[in-house]
Amino acid sequence: MSERPVTLALVGAGNRGQTYASWVARHPGRARLVAVAEPDPVRRAAVATAHPGVAEYPSWQDLLVAGTGADAVIIATQDREHVAPAIAFARAGRHLLLEKPIAPTERECWEVIDAVTTFGVRLAVCHVLRYTPYTDLLVDVLRTGVVGEIMSVEHLEPVGWWHAAHSYVRGPWRSEKLASPMLLAKSCHDLDWLSYVTGRRVARVASFGDLGHFRPEKRPAGAADRCLDCAVEPDCPYSAPKLYYPVLREKGAVWPVSAITDATDEAGLTEALRTGPYGRCVYACDNDVVDHQVLAIEFEGGATGTFTMTAFTEQTHRQTRIFGTHGRIVGDGERLSVLDFRTGTTEVHEAGTTGSTNAGDGHGGGDDGVMAAFVNAIATGDDDLIRSGPADSLAGHLAVFAAEHARHTGTVVTVPAT
Repeated sequence: MSERPVTLALVGAGNRGQTYASWVARHPGRARLVAVAEPDPVRRAAVATAHPGVAEYPSWQDLLVAGTGADAVIIATQDREHVAPAIAFARAGRHLLLEKPIAPTERECWEVIDAVTTFGVRLAVCHVLRYTPYTDLLVDVLRTGVVGEIMSVEHLEPVGWWHAAHSYVRGPWRSEKLASPMLLAKSCHDLDWLSYVTGRRVARVASFGDLGHFRPEKRPAGAADRCLDCAVEPDCPYSAPKLYYPVLREKGAVWPVSAITDATDEAGLTEALRTGPYGRCVYACDNDVVDHQVLAIEFEGGATGTFTMTAFTEQTHRQTRIFGTHGRIVGDGERLSVLDFRTGTTEVHEAGTTGSTNAGDGHGGGDDGVMAAFVNAIATGDDDLIRSGPADSLAGHLAVFAAEHARHTGTVVTVPAT
């Protein structure tokens, strides 16, 4: 282990960037934040306050010109702003922790991977599900061979009705032009995770799904363009006041409130809902990403799987069932129920409490896990500590792009190997 803390620069100080920076603040002996680049002065100041002495820049270009002096750069900008800084800092010889997705297009993903390979820097993509205690438990159980050979998998991502409304109808991931397809923005985690836990690459995929509900023709009679002006708002499950005011009153100005306003009081929140995008009726937004999608998957070696992403659930952990020749596993993000066909007995394994699965609560320990792994890899030079390196992360993205092609064309698509 290095005797000095690993030095890091942060590009993008939104929710994700501040989450990763908070790990640095809690582990001063292992890492130190030396610079932040963020155009929003309030967000930039928040990072500077938590990290005294950090150098502040309004853009990543200014940071690049000034020279970071850092061992690595955390890139936590919006989806369509990943590629340019990733390639530039790779060229400058800086290791990269890159928020997912790598990029919104297949070509750009290859460009980033080519850059880190050409310039010889480490890359860890923030596929945080790989780094949770629950995932560690599941992999350990599978390695015992208790279920025999994996034959099929069912996996559900319950996005949550309010989370879908917040991030994917009103928020920055509502549009493919602004961000990326829903499957890439939200569920590249899941295709990556399925390959990781099964040990098998996604080889072929078919997909179905569309924007079925959050569209103008589903708008209730009498609904207004904004929740604060709406007569039917009290009975609407997607009411912005019902989502944001209770969070502010019970927990303060934390996510998701912090994503929509810098204010910390109800007056400021009300102003944001009256004038900003998060107060809009979910049936009167400029969203175009799907709200439900299903994939049929064939893994390398012949195992099969299904993956469902849907907005119309509670917001909770992923749900997974794995079927093998000797047993089956049912997992809910916190525990595993393992049935052994040979003995007829069921054993329950607990992963322990690591918080909920959303961005406001550390993704079940995954946010801390990816930071710890990345920093330790840089400190020790041990690349094996990074579970989401270039090749594995690219493979998951290629599966997403294949699935989107399959959805649009109604075909079964072969996923190219990396």
